[in-house]
Amino acid sequence: MLYLHGLGHYHPETILDNHFLASLDIGVDVKWIEDRVGIVERRTTLPLDYLRQTKNRDPREAAAAATISPVEMSCHAARMALERAGLETSQIGLVVSGGCSPEMQIPADSSRVANALGIRVPCFDLQSACSSFASQIHFLNQMREEALPEFVLVLNSETFTRSIDYSDRRQAVLFGDAASAAIVSTRVPAPNTITGTSFGTDPAGQHQIMIPTGGHFSQEGHAVQVFAIKTTTEVVRGLQATVPEDETRRQVFIGHQANLRMLENVCKRTSVALEDHYANVGMFGNCGAAGAPTVLSQHWDELRGAIVLMAVVGSGLAWGGMRITLG
Repeated sequence: MLYLHGLGHYHPETILDNHFLASLDIGVDVKWIEDRVGIVERRTTLPLDYLRQTKNRDPREAAAAATISPVEMSCHAARMALERAGLETSQIGLVVSGGCSPEMQIPADSSRVANALGIRVPCFDLQSACSSFASQIHFLNQMREEALPEFVLVLNSETFTRSIDYSDRRQAVLFGDAASAAIVSTRVPAPNTITGTSFGTDPAGQHQIMIPTGGHFSQEGHAVQVFAIKTTTEVVRGLQATVPEDETRRQVFIGHQANLRMLENVCKRTSVALEDHYANVGMFGNCGAAGAPTVLSQHWDELRGAIVLMAVVGSGLAWGGMRITLG
């Protein structure tokens, strides 16, 4: 079991809405986008003029054009998590980072963020694309209590829009940028607990979702959609089965923020009521590994006393889940 002491999130200020995407003349209109994926807005680290002029035809140039870095986004999210947990950076004993869009091959993102925060502790990256938060939490949950320091900072920072070809309407409508942070402990109790963690992969599908170094995001859309719905449904059902029959607390579902239509499909298959499904994909797009944890962070106070069933899927093909009980 892990104790969850705090969560934080950050979204860049620049809004990438459907009207802007329609203005790029890539064969979409506002209604087509909303009907197809249920997304109205996204946030991007890239200037809109840059996207309008280049459509991001060379992803290698995107970092120089960006208005904020992944490290800065992670720092914003981490400071929120620290404030909520009532902790100082000096109390963090380990930093773990991950996601789909590391800015550099080396050094590890965790080392770069820790340095920016003034933290001098062991750091490493543990990433499994959009499922990174699940793999990180599952890994930490398997550790012996004495093997970890008192507090671990878990980060996921995504600058997905840097890897998107904005002349390709299939990908342009989906993605946004965000960062999430969580502070967990095996040793220091908190009112919030994480149990029932899981993680799995099917390497036979590794080719279905890809971002080559210096290249654009690509996926086999139909196959990935089928995988996402089927696997998320299985993870949610597995988590539902772990909740004691006499449990009276409210149960809510938070899934990988791929697109709203996919999540609605999962809710129907798992009998999750509309009011018990929490998502932010409609206003922030698919933010990769940061997506699901940012949803929980945004509703941190509102969901006090609830049981959160979180299920995520991603490239690899990978998936994972966890049960979070909020005190």
